[in-house]
Amino acid sequence: MMGTGSSTVDIIASRLYEAGCRHAFGIPGGEVLAMMHALEDAGIAFSLAKHENGAGFMAEGTHHANGAPGILLATIGPGLANAVNVIANAEQDRVPLIVLTGCVDADEALTYTHQVMDHAALMAPVTKASFTAVENATDVMICKALAIATEGRPGPVHIDIPISLATRDHVNASAPRRKAPAPAGPAEGPPLEKARAMFRASKRPVMVAGLDVLNEEGAAGAVRDFVETHRIPLLTTYKGKGILPEDHALSLGGHGLSPVSDALVMPFVAQADLVIAAGYDPIEMRAGWRDPWDPAKAIEFASEPNRHDMHHADISFTCSVGAGLSALSGGAANTAANGAEGLWSCGEADVLRIALKSRFSAGKAWGPALAIDAIRRAAPRDTVITADSGAHRILLSQMWECHEPRSMLQSTALCTMGCALPLAVGYKLASPGRPVIAFMGDAGLEMIMGELATLRDLKLNVLVVVFADQSLALIELKQRQSGMKNLGVDFGGTDFPALAEAMGGTGRTAKTAAAVESEVAEALARDGFTLLAIPIDAKAYDGKF
Repeated sequence: MMGTGSSTVDIIASRLYEAGCRHAFGIPGGEVLAMMHALEDAGIAFSLAKHENGAGFMAEGTHHANGAPGILLATIGPGLANAVNVIANAEQDRVPLIVLTGCVDADEALTYTHQVMDHAALMAPVTKASFTAVENATDVMICKALAIATEGRPGPVHIDIPISLATRDHVNASAPRRKAPAPAGPAEGPPLEKARAMFRASKRPVMVAGLDVLNEEGAAGAVRDFVETHRIPLLTTYKGKGILPEDHALSLGGHGLSPVSDALVMPFVAQADLVIAAGYDPIEMRAGWRDPWDPAKAIEFASEPNRHDMHHADISFTCSVGAGLSALSGGAANTAANGAEGLWSCGEADVLRIALKSRFSAGKAWGPALAIDAIRRAAPRDTVITADSGAHRILLSQMWECHEPRSMLQSTALCTMGCALPLAVGYKLASPGRPVIAFMGDAGLEMIMGELATLRDLKLNVLVVVFADQSLALIELKQRQSGMKNLGVDFGGTDFPALAEAMGGTGRTAKTAAAVESEVAEALARDGFTLLAIPIDAKAYDGKF
């Protein structure tokens, strides 16, 4: 079917708007000006960031808030090169990210080399697909790009737009409105019957859920219904925190990077006579989670076949998580759950939950744990937090209770530094009514502090909490544990409150739990952003996680 004449950039922008996109981020160059203006004209607001890496994380933040793909706009050459980290993060963290770039026309590139590089080759290892717009097929291309970015296991897709084609009106091959495939469950047959028999007979089942639950519509609800119906305790990865409210009696919290939590959780998993892995991908986990259970007692529902070999399951279904759990139930309850003794009849799950709560308590000595506890008390229940990579993220992920999915945002697969501030910017822009707090270490903030100016320009009320110990604390800890000398991990102190004031925000310092609570309440009530510096001692994380 042939459509009427429209320009390349207008077709792309209109399709992105139809997909629910309302925000785009980046740094413009001459090669993408037409695309930027087309996005604005279509109803997609463009926000200027200070670096393409930050812009990409802002785009991810909007996705977590509204479910639509994120949009990153980058100019030719160095613009796209600056964005490689966040695009790789989107690939590993399953973020549907549309990356729009301009490119020199093919005939021009034969004799013109300034800033010219092979964008598709650069993107090949870190995207699901890379397209170059061609005349008369723009609609087909953008529909394919959106489908690839959002269907199955989501991820980034790159689109190159030749300069001369961007504003050219051309007869456009119109693609039909694409429908996502219907969720598919496991086929009836011996493997499913065996799985059902294992489930019905189990007396100590546990479910482990991960980030792919978030990427399937309705899967989080299916997991909640399943564990509540059958009274099965649930462990999640950090990305899966909040699939079941973490104050729920069946929730055992999020895990993956903490040796302290592993020492409590791994023996519990070893006691289980059935492990149900639901959308669980060990890309979030430390090496200690290699082969954490006996494959003979595991049933897996995964969006893609197991090619990681971090764990195994004798019965593994590549299918919809929700449909898989429904098929496993088969209309019959777990018999042990309804028996006189019930599941985990010695109360092992309750013992573990209490032990975890005690081990990651705030304590009485001033430090990051006491500060985190104070912030959680002061913050509303529906607060969304972001966490940068570093020691604070591991402790925060263990301590902070999430009550719904996507209420704690972080880079869990690539673990890239500098993500928390731009993630908070994007989320708050797309969901201005939600309280948003970004947690960072001082090294991470110094890496990305230019985006404080983006907070100022967008007039967003975000609280930025920075734990200031003048050290790359997690790396320094690993150095000491390896018997190495202190090298390359210490740095000077920055006056963060003064920095915030210079950037147009409010700067504060808190050194007690009472002061933290007071400052958080005031920050969430004021206009504009607040940077709250929390000084902590060197080695403050020792023994904490």
